Amino acid sequence: MIIESSAPTRVDLAGGTIDIPPLFLFHEGASTVNFAVNLMAKCRIETRSDDVIELISIDRQVELESSLDRIGELKNEPRLELLAKLVYFFQPETGFTMTTESEAPAGAGLAGSSTLNIACIGALNKLVGNRYAPERFIPIAANIECQVIKVPTGFQDYYSAQYGGTASIHFRPDGIEREALDVDIKTLQERIVVCYTGEPRNSGTNNWEMTKRHIDGDKEIFDIFEGIRDSAINLREALLQNDWNAVGETMLKSHPQRKRLAPGIATAQMDKLIDVALANGAIAPKICGAGGGGCIAFFCEENRQADVERALAEQPEAEVLQWSLCEQGLTVNEI
Repeated sequence: MIIESSAPTRVDLAGGTIDIPPLFLFHEGASTVNFAVNLMAKCRIETRSDDVIELISIDRQVELESSLDRIGELKNEPRLELLAKLVYFFQPETGFTMTTESEAPAGAGLAGSSTLNIACIGALNKLVGNRYAPERFIPIAANIECQVIKVPTGFQDYYSAQYGGTASIHFRPDGIEREALDVDIKTLQERIVVCYTGEPRNSGTNNWEMTKRHIDGDKEIFDIFEGIRDSAINLREALLQNDWNAVGETMLKSHPQRKRLAPGIATAQMDKLIDVALANGAIAPKICGAGGGGCIAFFCEENRQADVERALAEQPEAEVLQWSLCEQGLTVNEI
């Protein structure tokens, strides 16, 4: 049996970090806005005639081998920790080789690990006979990723991976709801530039510092999160109204607000790239994910996308990513 799965990464436009439990419970109307992109995370499982479990990460160039009778050791395996914990959770009863690959750069802030998580869950669930309904995938992914990074993890990334498209994710006391947004995809694609800074980041560290300060009652952090919530609400409305001036204004206003969350969200390299982009046709930057490196998305003036891309491509270590909006989420196929 061969199983192949894939899921899209995402660009987050507003509301990031407020998706971490329990923070969203303290900000009524908490939501995020993001869209899925075709930089895919892929998983391939091929069953074997022996009891060997082989895990291979192409982009990390790491391999490890175990077996069905030693599957308990995968619970605390530090190499390829996410993959190992997922296999331990699903407890398959046949040997297999699982190969994974991520098309997004390492530490890009595009939800690469969360997306790979969803892709692997889809494939492993197929391997064990569809044990779980698809609506269980996101809670499983969040809980296992929390075991890996050892701090609370946000939820928005799993929704873009599983469902694709452009969406607002709403966080309420009675649960989390995904709202698909009917937006002008052509204009969105023509006015967004995504640039990898060349600096990978660690989202767990930044997110935990902000979470701890919030829970400890830091009023400044609380007020910043209120602003993050408002930005997501306003951006959702602007996108639905096809009001691209309001999109730019909302994103521009939210950038300094996010920088106040924690030191190091914007590195010197990121600030330099932001200055270059703003001088060449960008209206507003959005640091992707938790920041501290990774990617920046730029909302550009009309017909200035190429100018922004050209200016950024000339900067050392920077890489302009080629992408398109991905309307389909997780796919799982048995060959």
